[in-house]
Amino acid sequence: MAYLRGEPRVWSVVRVPSVAEEDDRRVHRERNRMTNERTQHVNRIKGLCALHGIYDYEPLRSDRMQRLELLRTGDGRELPPRVRAEIRRELQRLELVLQMIKAIEKERNAIASGKAASSHPYANKIQGLVKIKSIGSEIATVLAGEVFYRRFDNRQQLGSYVGLTPSPFKSGAVNREQGISKAGNPKARTIMIELAWSWLRFQPDSPLSIWFRERVGSAKGRIRRITIVAVARKLLITLWRYLENGLVPEGAILKTK
Repeated sequence: MAYLRGEPRVWSVVRVPSVAEEDDRRVHRERNRMTNERTQHVNRIKGLCALHGIYDYEPLRSDRMQRLELLRTGDGRELPPRVRAEIRRELQRLELVLQMIKAIEKERNAIASGKAASSHPYANKIQGLVKIKSIGSEIATVLAGEVFYRRFDNRQQLGSYVGLTPSPFKSGAVNREQGISKAGNPKARTIMIELAWSWLRFQPDSPLSIWFRERVGSAKGRIRRITIVAVARKLLITLWRYLENGLVPEGAILKTK
């Protein structure tokens, strides 16, 4: 009864993803875990090298195994045998992770290009997003799977879900802003901040990019970080309208292919 009366503070309905929808999120979520694991292996290898005065070894180079045999410590000695063996095992783990990331990205790119063998519930939204310059298949997949899989009644609901809405503090004569709420989906919020910076670079003549430059100018630091959050929120709402109503973001450049 409270819900039907329009009292969301008393009773609100949570939109639970279906089993199929949750399963289709595995693509970008698994890739995120794999890239974190890749970073761990790379840092471990570089740390072992740094212990012996080696700072120019790059584990992600294609000739990493060959270069391992040529490594010399800072004072010209060969690496101790157990350290070399440990680095070799870390490289083997790294090789496996890189292969898995490549397989996941192949599946993701097939969905984004419309060449996937199996159906995907967010395929149309992913393919619609990648048509816009500055949005790649990874950003499109994350946004479709984390945000645009569900419906929103208005832009306030959308901003709150991602955690890009302001959180004012009012007590007596005190009235100030505490920044964004950060109460929403952290994956979506992170990817939107990344997309906002990318938008400024690849859509420099769009009204949103011009709006950012007019307010920030040559300022550095905090003012840029605050304004880019505002860009991210405006851009999120614009993309939502684009997917829901087909309204291409004003001034946006579409990809030719």
